[in-house]
Amino acid sequence: MKYEVIVVGGGHAGIEAAHATSKIGHETLLITGNIKNIGDMPCNPSIGGTSKGVIVREIDALGGLMGKIADRSTLQMKMLNGSKGPAVRCLRAQADKESYPRAMQETLLKLPNLTVMENIVEDIIVDDNKIGGVILKDGTKIECEVLILTTGTYLKSEILRGSEKISEGPHGEKRSDNLSDNLAKLGFKIIRLKTGTPPRIDAKSCDFSKMKEELGDEEKWHFSFDGDSTYDVHKQEKCYLIYTNKNTHNIIRENLSKSAMYGGYVSGIGPRYCPSIEDKIVKFADKEKHILFLEPQSMEVGSAYYDALYLQGFSTSMPVDVQEKMVHSLEGLENAKILEYAYAIEYDAIDPLQIMPSLESKLIEGLFTAGQINGTSGYEEAAGQGIVAGINASKKLRGFEPLILKRNESYIGVLIDDLVTKGTIEPYRMLTSRAEFRLILRHDNADLRLRNYGYECGLIDDDQKKKLDEKVAGIETLKNEIKKMKVSKEILEQYVENARTMSVEELMKRPDITKDVLFEVCPNLKDINGDVFEEVSIDVKYEGYIVKTYKDAEKLIKLESKQIPDDIDYGKVYNLASEARQKLEAIRPRTIAQASRISGVNPADISILAVYLRKEYGKNE
Repeated sequence: MKYEVIVVGGGHAGIEAAHATSKIGHETLLITGNIKNIGDMPCNPSIGGTSKGVIVREIDALGGLMGKIADRSTLQMKMLNGSKGPAVRCLRAQADKESYPRAMQETLLKLPNLTVMENIVEDIIVDDNKIGGVILKDGTKIECEVLILTTGTYLKSEILRGSEKISEGPHGEKRSDNLSDNLAKLGFKIIRLKTGTPPRIDAKSCDFSKMKEELGDEEKWHFSFDGDSTYDVHKQEKCYLIYTNKNTHNIIRENLSKSAMYGGYVSGIGPRYCPSIEDKIVKFADKEKHILFLEPQSMEVGSAYYDALYLQGFSTSMPVDVQEKMVHSLEGLENAKILEYAYAIEYDAIDPLQIMPSLESKLIEGLFTAGQINGTSGYEEAAGQGIVAGINASKKLRGFEPLILKRNESYIGVLIDDLVTKGTIEPYRMLTSRAEFRLILRHDNADLRLRNYGYECGLIDDDQKKKLDEKVAGIETLKNEIKKMKVSKEILEQYVENARTMSVEELMKRPDITKDVLFEVCPNLKDINGDVFEEVSIDVKYEGYIVKTYKDAEKLIKLESKQIPDDIDYGKVYNLASEARQKLEAIRPRTIAQASRISGVNPADISILAVYLRKEYGKNE
């Protein structure tokens, strides 16, 4: 049995990878421990969020699935940071945990070039440092030309509550016992990571009168550029806001030694930016309260998630008896019934410094990795890597250069560059602050940035490309028209002081002129496509900042064009600092730009390296 591509793991990374390779036309095998868990959301019932929402838009722009399926399973949708600048605006959807994975499974199982198998991979076949296939738990061998590992949290995973430790994956699923050990034998550095999840609460046992309602936006949103969301904006499900209190904090402090983390039962390193409630109480001891949210998981009557609320922000590894006390200390949850207790989960991952920006391994040709195996956390970060791994697996099979997304092109590019250049010792989470060019990496322009890449790869069809071209043309037309469109002094007097006749372009630049005012003074603008109008409004209002950002990005692009030969011997680059030499040798950066971002490599080292390349290779002239 042989396939062009094998994808191991049916989580968010595996879905996007398998969808990409099969849709492009490669015979693909997806191997997963449980077919019914494909697209499962084992933790929070949401898609998107700060910076993550932009990643979902980027996945959709490239031709991926996450945004489309999220749009079809939305319970509530919000634009986060809507009152702030466009650089930090991001969509977040409460997603239905029942309909989301079902829609994913239905979509994948219809793909003509995709076979799905239920099994566990315990080893890989390598011949002369090239991938040859996989070995299943029962010893069966399956050959392939390219392998993509997207194993999530299933490598030697262990569930922890207090001193209790159970060898299984999320929801009691089967784990892979030997794959990470076998990868270590091949030279991979294995790291141990930890994440966690909060309790699930029976909605019927909650007193919502003591909580603050959190509603969805009145404006309808969608992740996908190819269609509208199916949810009814007037019938969105409610979330509820509550806070921890002194009693909660005292219970946690009194039982810290019983926590799996603080009791010494955890060896993995947890996520800094998504800490457990114990971590919050210890590290932010001065805070009297911490915000929590009760979030719906499914509205499908009879499903396991119906009436089971997710207690966002209350992740813990305490034993169950302590969890009972903690939950009952919260206002509105005094009589709450816990349907599923919180837990921490430890798992193996590989050091991402051992992969290239294409997500292909440096150690074994034809082996790609994506998602939590690379040290990330979050559905969106995994899916973003998955589609890039799938695209580049296809490019390798066809003998093409890989798609390397730059830091000025996408959040996915920032994510991958951070992993392969800086590495991580804890689950990596994408933040807007990690993207130095975030003003041009916005929610609204992901299609303008990335859709052509998707078209070139074969994931975007002619109709989608035509729609993009029409949007681009519409933007250019509107930008030209607003320079000519004038609004008289008489009309503007009721809106601005010292009114004078002004062009619409001038009005758009003014912070005191809202979209509603523009529509009043120039009714013709109401007929403009909404996406086109938004794009032009942002480009005009923030023109100075955007121009500066593009100039900064051009400097990066010049440095990215300065390639470092694969065969360079850093031992011959005299006067490099010893730390810089070690880091450069270990990471083997592709470009001067990537080298400059390595921790421990300073500007003086970069100058020395540039001089050496110019002298020995005639590079960087």
